[in-house]
Amino acid sequence: MTPRPAAPAPHPVSVVGIGADGWAGLTGAARAELTDAEVLIGGARQLDLLPAACAGRRVPWPSPLRPALPGLLAAHAGRRVAVLASGDPLFYGIGRALTEVLGAAALRVLPHPSSVSYACARLGWPLEDTETVTLVGRPPARLAAALHDGRRILVLSADATTPATVAALLRDRGFGPSRIRVLEQLGGEDESRTEGTADSWAHPPGDPLNIVAVDCRRAPDALRLGAVPGLPDEAYAHDGQLTKRHVRAATLAVLAPAPGELLWDIGGGSGSIAVEWMRTHPSCRAITVERDPERARRITENAERLGVPALRVVTGPAPAALAGLPAPDAVFIGGGLTAPGLLDACWEALPPGGRLVANTVTLESEAVLAARHRLHGGELVRLAVAHAVPVGGFTGWRQAMPVTQWSVRTPSAPVPLPGDDR
Repeated sequence: MTPRPAAPAPHPVSVVGIGADGWAGLTGAARAELTDAEVLIGGARQLDLLPAACAGRRVPWPSPLRPALPGLLAAHAGRRVAVLASGDPLFYGIGRALTEVLGAAALRVLPHPSSVSYACARLGWPLEDTETVTLVGRPPARLAAALHDGRRILVLSADATTPATVAALLRDRGFGPSRIRVLEQLGGEDESRTEGTADSWAHPPGDPLNIVAVDCRRAPDALRLGAVPGLPDEAYAHDGQLTKRHVRAATLAVLAPAPGELLWDIGGGSGSIAVEWMRTHPSCRAITVERDPERARRITENAERLGVPALRVVTGPAPAALAGLPAPDAVFIGGGLTAPGLLDACWEALPPGGRLVANTVTLESEAVLAARHRLHGGELVRLAVAHAVPVGGFTGWRQAMPVTQWSVRTPSAPVPLPGDDR
């Protein structure tokens, strides 16, 4: 939940982007803001870039930063405050946190070219065709979701060890032939570049101020993972509890994930529905509920390998395990439909217009879905998939178990009760 902005300060807080070129790379307006400031807040490296003419009190960021930010700003309320940021403050920078605490109206942002802009300029990569993934304060596994043959990725490094971490992940995910270029101190006097491939990367850690450029190249024998739902079944570790590829693609199409939305995946099995929901957009979120601890562990491993380590796994039986979870935008039920109270709990948790999709292969659960279809409407369909298999010297069809699927939306507005004249 986004914090409610505090009352605007009497003087707008100046947020000044600064690069490795330091004071020399700033505009006249940016220099004036820093010279006039009574309080200068930033990282130790950034504060050291300022000349003595910036006479304001220098305050290094506390650690951890986020919890301390409101108190730090309140302590200097009423004074002219300038905050130093790396490059563009609103591109994976401190600008976002300041906006959440103070509100946009209380800030004056003076951006500097970001490291991504510098990197694209050095490499000749069109910025709009280049994907950016930050590993600053994020798990490296999230890079895996962006790996596609031929794509260009810029990785924002957490420190000097990030390039080696990126190379190891590329090798592990079947992208060892990818070309890596580490660009250090971009825009500064000590700017440098180190190159190699993920397979052969053996460079020692260099400057902590770096960005990693990756030309993605998939190894010939690596499993190909597409950008839409319906990944190969072999992409998942599982014990047979897996929504198979074709049914999974049809299920995600009905769930219709959109940026920022939250899914409850109940009866997670291998986690495939939640994983592919999150892979549709970096801001999509999911919580999977699985009662079996071994399967829950396997879900976590699948999420890590497929680039969505933020998938939250709750171990326990539904509906009890749903208590206290944040309200979902959509719910998928892949198991446990006959558990008393489960469908009611999911229906009540959804907002107006929320989506619920349930799959089953058993007659008992099918009867439950048919009854709910009569009560709430929606769409009840049968999904049947057959695979061609050898039959002697010929070929025939082997039918997989048909899947009954119920999909429905909650009412967009309260439905008046009979006799209600309001």
